[in-house]
Amino acid sequence: MQNFHITLADLSQKSASQMFISTDGVFNARGRVLGGGTCINAGFYTRASASEIKKAGWDAKLVKESYPWIEKQIVHKPDFGPWQRAVRDSLLDAGISPFNGFTYDHKYGTKVGGTTFDRFGRRHTSAELLASGNPEKLQVLVHASVQRLVFDTSGKKPRAIGVIFKDENGKTHKAMLSKRMRSEIIVSSGAIGSPHLLLLSGIGPKAELERFKIPFVLDNEFVGKGMSDNPMNTIFVPSKKPVKQSLIQTVGITKLGVYIEASSGFGQSTDSIHCDHGIASAEIGQLSTIPPKQRTHDAIHEFRRRKKKLPREAFQGGFILQKVARPLSAGEICLNNTNIDDNPLVTFNYFSHPADLARCVEGLQVVEKMLESKHFINYTQIDEDIVNKLINMSVVANVNLKPRHTNDTESLQQFCKDTVITIWHYHGGCHVGKVVKPDYRVIGVDRLRVVDGSTFDDSPGTNPQATVMMLGRYMGVKILRERLGEGARV
Repeated sequence: MQNFHITLADLSQKSASQMFISTDGVFNARGRVLGGGTCINAGFYTRASASEIKKAGWDAKLVKESYPWIEKQIVHKPDFGPWQRAVRDSLLDAGISPFNGFTYDHKYGTKVGGTTFDRFGRRHTSAELLASGNPEKLQVLVHASVQRLVFDTSGKKPRAIGVIFKDENGKTHKAMLSKRMRSEIIVSSGAIGSPHLLLLSGIGPKAELERFKIPFVLDNEFVGKGMSDNPMNTIFVPSKKPVKQSLIQTVGITKLGVYIEASSGFGQSTDSIHCDHGIASAEIGQLSTIPPKQRTHDAIHEFRRRKKKLPREAFQGGFILQKVARPLSAGEICLNNTNIDDNPLVTFNYFSHPADLARCVEGLQVVEKMLESKHFINYTQIDEDIVNKLINMSVVANVNLKPRHTNDTESLQQFCKDTVITIWHYHGGCHVGKVVKPDYRVIGVDRLRVVDGSTFDDSPGTNPQATVMMLGRYMGVKILRERLGEGARV
């Protein structure tokens, strides 16, 4: 857990995290190892709401069976410390009640959720769920990097027949489906990777495919469209004394369409404190004298090389985060080139819909009430006019590439726009009914499915990883029952 921020900030080719910057100017990240986002996220585990399950058209009984299958293997109860207790109590003071205790369920009020970090701070990922499989019938190519899908287009409908991939030495291989009738390819490359792979394989808007001279397989104008990311804004709360590190544990589920969460501290050693903590760092004011368009990766890292002289006290405290649920603003994924290792062009159009902006303001007003609570006043280094001073500090932080406005502390709307960052809950690009059918088969193509967050209309629950993993188990059981009937024994 101590390496959470460092992993996100690692820009090397061997990093588990692949950084990208959306065209909106917001830093973001995607997992690029087996286990995907579960290898780099903050570990918070909480289920989707009953209404979200119903809206998705899922079998509620099988969903109820699938969540515990994950929880028994990789989910833990967090070590609940003083900072998170202050968050809990201030949320209740702000009216986000009742307190629902420790639960995986999605309930209005304040709750403590699960975590994929165990009591020793070790991360557990979805890759560990492979241990439940039959090793005699399962082959995992850890270093395989998919380049594109292969299709047979000689019939009335395109048919997926194989995958081209590269190994760790850059050598190209081709894996072909067997001729058994129900053999199929299942794409689970995430909300960025899956639509990107379809586009590079010839499935998408015909004009875009022709522009990059990609062999045409199927014209579908919706591939890569309707991309959404839940906008997040944070306020850094400095503390009078060192705070133990905690990632997301407590959440306030409001009826305003926003979720309130919090994290605190970093690694406990002096060396870790001065490491590169990426977009989640607490170096308030960093690079504030550099114009936004000049805040390059090189400039950021040069600053971080110099920051070793900063006192440890500059890193004491934590963040209160507020996330807009079910954003109405949407964007798209477009090709940047034909190299799948490069990020595509990603646009989320944060706050382009006025309803999202209104909910952000309402969420910040809840945070203001929290900051004025006695539970946080006991922590903070600032005694008077606490809210405006903390907002001022957050405004000048280097959280994105957007320009700042002088009226940020007076206009919460402007603060929302100027300080927007991601909580990595982006979704869409292969929506059900537009790119895939309800059984996740790709529309207009045989023997191909997409099963991941790219199919979601909304990010489920307060944090989606529980439901993404549940969907994998859910669809695995569905497919086995479809193929084997009672013989599936699941």
